[in-house]
Amino acid sequence: MAIIKTVRDYTPQFGENCFLADNAVVIGEVTTGDNCSVWFSAVVRGDVNFIKMGSKVNVQDGAVIHCTYQKCPTTIGNNVSIGHNAIVHGCTIHDNVLIGMGAIVMDNAVVHSNSIIAAGAVVLENTVVESGCIYAGVPAKKVKNLSEEQTADLIERIANNYVFYSKWFE
Repeated sequence: MAIIKTVRDYTPQFGENCFLADNAVVIGEVTTGDNCSVWFSAVVRGDVNFIKMGSKVNVQDGAVIHCTYQKCPTTIGNNVSIGHNAIVHGCTIHDNVLIGMGAIVMDNAVVHSNSIIAAGAVVLENTVVESGCIYAGVPAKKVKNLSEEQTADLIERIANNYVFYSKWFE
């Protein structure tokens, strides 16, 4: 059973049809929309500030979502996939975004809608990621624009797949 822990009088709140893996950890001031999933060994730690996730967000295996005390909360929009072992920290992720495996998004960064952060990329503090683009590298830089077809194929397909996968564990 997932670890769901109250901290500083804040208890995580979940929307409908959410899946939490047996060893997922969700702590403190965390709210999710509907059809979200937090996978094996993932940590969503709203102990020092709030974390707000929209609907159809998947936090894949080993990922960490955190924030900065009295400074940077974390806000995640709808239809967002946070890849295996990614770190999302004190930033804003808009709708329809894919954060690749092992990527890091740091404090006060803003990732606009319909964007991809490539696997292993590091989005530095205060970076603004343009809508409809792929950012890659260390530090992350824009490498190309995404077409609507690429957005549908990559971002929407993966988010929908994770809603589907979570049903296997009911």
